[in-house]
Amino acid sequence: MDLAALGKKWTFHILKSIGILHVDRFNKILRSLPGLTPRVLIMRLNELEHCGLLKPVTIQEKPRLVRWTLTDKGRDTLPILEGYSFYLTKWHPKASLENHRVQPRPVTVFELVDTFKRKQPANQGTQTASWKQVTS
Repeated sequence: MDLAALGKKWTFHILKSIGILHVDRFNKILRSLPGLTPRVLIMRLNELEHCGLLKPVTIQEKPRLVRWTLTDKGRDTLPILEGYSFYLTKWHPKASLENHRVQPRPVTVFELVDTFKRKQPANQGTQTASWKQVTS
């Protein structure tokens, strides 16, 4: 389970935030990783806790405030995280979290024209012909 959890999306970044950057509160982790959703962060924190890599430390009971810390097992992942970070810095210096976000593909002019043609009522064939003349 540990290796599977380490390979999941965002896990590396979450462990790096907690273990290397010392960002240990939920909202701070969320703000430090653009594109990460609260739902995914909760799922990953719970998985990493279940694997024994993280543990929550309660700061305050009401309202409940928690900070996350690495366990001994989690601290053993730090050399892996640091090595991977070094590799990225050296060989992929422009790498960012952009690849984790779902970016909408820009619409092409041809798709706009096609959409426009499909939305034209059938009885307006002459307008479609004039549109073809304009675009030709």
